Amino acid sequence: MTSATTFHANGEAGELPARLRPAGIHAPKMIGQAAGPFDVPADTGKDPSLRDALLTGLLVIYPTVAAVAAIVAGLSLAGANGT
Repeated sequence: MTSATTFHANGEAGELPARLRPAGIHAPKMIGQAAGPFDVPADTGKDPSLRDALLTGLLVIYPTVAAVAAIVAGLSLAGANGT
């Protein structure tokens, strides 16, 4: 893409010079900024609660019970056809 303007890394008179940082240095984050959808939120210091334990248990147990129920239903339907 061609542009009529030119970019000078050192800047021109009256302009601030371009500030480039080395690749290994991470940019500082603003302290008051909320975490975005892909950022790790700040640690709030809360320990896991009973609600967290129950939700995790539900997420683990429900698929297991559903899979066992599907297998039992499949076996009972396979045996119901008389073979």
